[in-house]
Amino acid sequence: MRIALVQQHATRDKAGNVARGLAALESAARAGAEVVGFAELAFEWFHPQRPAGGDVSALAEPIDGPIVTAFRQKARALGVVAVLNLFERDGDRTFDSSPVIDADGAVLGVTRMVHITDYPCFHEQGYYAPGDRGAPVYHTQAGRIGVAICYDRHFPEYMRALALNGADVVFVPQAGATGEWPEGLYEGEMRVAALQNGYFVALCNRVGREDCVDFAGESFVCDPDGVVIARAPSGADHVLHATLDLSAPERSHARRLFLRHRRPELYAGWMAR
Repeated sequence: MRIALVQQHATRDKAGNVARGLAALESAARAGAEVVGFAELAFEWFHPQRPAGGDVSALAEPIDGPIVTAFRQKARALGVVAVLNLFERDGDRTFDSSPVIDADGAVLGVTRMVHITDYPCFHEQGYYAPGDRGAPVYHTQAGRIGVAICYDRHFPEYMRALALNGADVVFVPQAGATGEWPEGLYEGEMRVAALQNGYFVALCNRVGREDCVDFAGESFVCDPDGVVIARAPSGADHVLHATLDLSAPERSHARRLFLRHRRPELYAGWMAR
């Protein structure tokens, strides 16, 4: 599987952000990418930098709205899978959501962020309802793909669920700040998740200075052994390409050993709620 991660800045010009994203999708596909992933809220200013003021639903749009419609058309024309992320409105609720568009332009489903954080510059509980779609895996024309949206990546239970549901590649749309974590942990956490679960992890981060956050960039891809195989620069727009050997998950330590030796009948009794 040949993938690309579009690490791009966002401005308050949503239409301009979408246009740049569509151009990047086309450029990546022309360069051979079969799956193209984008960062968290890739096509709009990062709203949760400021506490929510009243009804925020006007900032969001439905899955059949302009962003997904435009990317469906482009994905179908190019024959490429697209993993998006946007501020979704569904009735009177709003979510941090990743529609997965297959190479024929069909929306295979929508992953919604399950765990919602709240701290300075990331006031997300005022914007997002907790996701209600579980941890789905999508059988795309390019392969089996799962999505862990930003904060969900911190929860081993969620990352393990994607493995048990059959993911070979997990895309992580992220909004991660410069200096947010001690050196090495930003990347190390996903390397461990890849090793423990036997899949590729493709993390695509925002980049650029906004109201109170300097988004880091530094998108990367690691293999099922936890080895980083591609890395984007910090502080700059970039399209990161990587080629994934989809036979590697079956040969991984996780699938040969860890997942087979699990004792799920014991775990619930060990854990305080």
